[in-house]
Amino acid sequence: MFDSNYERSNFPHVRPDWLAQVAEPAIEPELAVIDPHHHLWDVQSAFYHAPEFVADVSSGHRVVATVFVECKAHFDSDVAAGFAPVGETRFAVAQARAAVDLPRGHAGLVKGIVAYGDPFVPNARGVLEAHLEAGAGRVRGVRVRAAWHADPAFAAPAGGPDANTIASPELDRYCGLLADMGLVLDLWVYHTQLDQAAALAARHPRLSIVLNHCGGPLGIGPYAHSRAEVRKAWGQSLARVAAHRNVVVKIGGLAMPRTGLSFAEADKPAGSADLVERWTPYVLICIDLFGPERSMFESNFPVDKGSCNYVSVWNAFKLISAGYPLDARRAMLAGTANRVYALGVEELTKEATP
Repeated sequence: MFDSNYERSNFPHVRPDWLAQVAEPAIEPELAVIDPHHHLWDVQSAFYHAPEFVADVSSGHRVVATVFVECKAHFDSDVAAGFAPVGETRFAVAQARAAVDLPRGHAGLVKGIVAYGDPFVPNARGVLEAHLEAGAGRVRGVRVRAAWHADPAFAAPAGGPDANTIASPELDRYCGLLADMGLVLDLWVYHTQLDQAAALAARHPRLSIVLNHCGGPLGIGPYAHSRAEVRKAWGQSLARVAAHRNVVVKIGGLAMPRTGLSFAEADKPAGSADLVERWTPYVLICIDLFGPERSMFESNFPVDKGSCNYVSVWNAFKLISAGYPLDARRAMLAGTANRVYALGVEELTKEATP
């Protein structure tokens, strides 16, 4: 998986006793939720397989489907160059099937898979076809990790992206291939790279791009004491990304340590009111720029579980979006993800307001 130094700096420590200090009921449990961004892995400090995820999604909100996003888990070994990540896709499918058989079984988990995407492999089409075959009809796209910053506070994992990844000719060729194959590109960048992300979207108007984690606003290292300045710069660059109609934003991931918005060091986990207070400016800017039809809320679990529990995350999103029309809220909670990832959750069509 990831090298140990990267894991120590970026991965959560899930502490059940600490999380148990905050327990709140799910608000508006009748609203359908699709969680379009979660992981499953063997990370020692935050072990997360089907049983742990089923327990979270069964804790109060009506989660009708989820999308697993690559996290370098269960890669194959001793395979041809570029094909190792196909093992993770098989692992995700196995976890989906395991979730159905649990006591609180859930058939909607891992309804979609965003597999590991490497634009630099020599046989990219062959690798993508192998993902599709291993995914048993669940693979909807790939994620390219282009997040890079020169400051040591944001050191990339071993073998990770560098400064040139986001603007490389290899990524351009890969984007063309994804568009030809009808696959979605999940893109992870930091706010300092958003103008390059906008340029990428402009070069590939046929490609459906999902911008991860609000576009990656940073809040540690050189940005630790300049939150207002970062938010202004981030918002200006994010607007240039949003101008491209082929881009959708995932709203979440704000509890990651690199954002400076984490509660991991607090005496107790964040409740929804704490999350609302800290996240609202970022969430509202995303919605304002992209509109509900191009916005989807995400849990980013178990990464964000280092700060709060699953009920609190979705309560916060429901509270922040409370002033929007019902149709808009349904889009951000489930409808946008259902459409963009072609999940085909039929019950959502029955909820549409005439």
